[in-house]
Amino acid sequence: MGTGLRHGARAPAVSAEPLGRLARAALHAAGLGWPVFPVRPRAKVPAITGWEDAATTDPDQITEWWLRPWNIGLATGRAGLLVVDLDRDGLDPPGEWAGLRDGAEVLARLAAAAGEPLPVTYTVVTPSGGRHLYFHQPNGATLRNTQGALGWCIDTRGHGGYVLAAGSRLTAGSYRELRRPVVQLPCWLAAALTPRPESNSPATTSLYVDELALSGWRAQAYLRAVVEGERRNVAAALVGQRHCTLLRAARRLGQWVGGGALTAHEARAVLTDAANHFLGVEGYTARQVDRDITDGLAYGARRPRHRLPHLIAADE
Repeated sequence: MGTGLRHGARAPAVSAEPLGRLARAALHAAGLGWPVFPVRPRAKVPAITGWEDAATTDPDQITEWWLRPWNIGLATGRAGLLVVDLDRDGLDPPGEWAGLRDGAEVLARLAAAAGEPLPVTYTVVTPSGGRHLYFHQPNGATLRNTQGALGWCIDTRGHGGYVLAAGSRLTAGSYRELRRPVVQLPCWLAAALTPRPESNSPATTSLYVDELALSGWRAQAYLRAVVEGERRNVAAALVGQRHCTLLRAARRLGQWVGGGALTAHEARAVLTDAANHFLGVEGYTARQVDRDITDGLAYGARRPRHRLPHLIAADE
């Protein structure tokens, strides 16, 4: 960008007060271990090329950069963060979110449906009145950016993304922090945001199959492959990822239970067997396995995937 700042270049100083405030805010973010980079004043556009690689926690580089009143970009992936952006866009919500006003209310509904409390974590209030909720990425996860994946007026920023840090300013106002500890991304949110592995096999194909014209035997084979795929995912889960993986698998099979294509007993038996090697590792107990499966199946059943009329019929 021709008007941006070259990485490492020294810029002339301007008035002291706003520069001092922005420099201190940038150093504060860096002190939390979050790499930062310059963003154009009162805007959201990076002021340097290669911002993700250039983002740093080095105080000397930060002090040099913020000789000018740059806004503060925070490289979320480099920081090991997943930021949930709760917007307020003023538009009428689509049908399933009718009656809600913003992303915060959507998240509250999602939490209630999951039987989970609203997460309390480090939060930045945006000039529009929205919220940025900061979470640590799950162990070993590389959750990326999403737009609307959780629901209306909710985006996320993870690997490959950035947000404006507290202290940044737009024409409408400043980004203000609510200083709370950053907590781990709740498993129910991690499960909703974790993409399935890319594959052409039925075991890793989307569960949205209601409109597929499957014959009876193919439908049964598809369902068996889905169940087997979730069993493999649980069996292969690494330490530190097992709770989220089991919960996610139970939620997915619970959707088929809710639609009547699979019984709760069948789903529970498959998942319990797959998670058997969890027991005794880092304190994982049989009670926790049972609770994760119960919670996941119940959540998924409230969002059923309805079987085709001929799902279990004989093939013509």
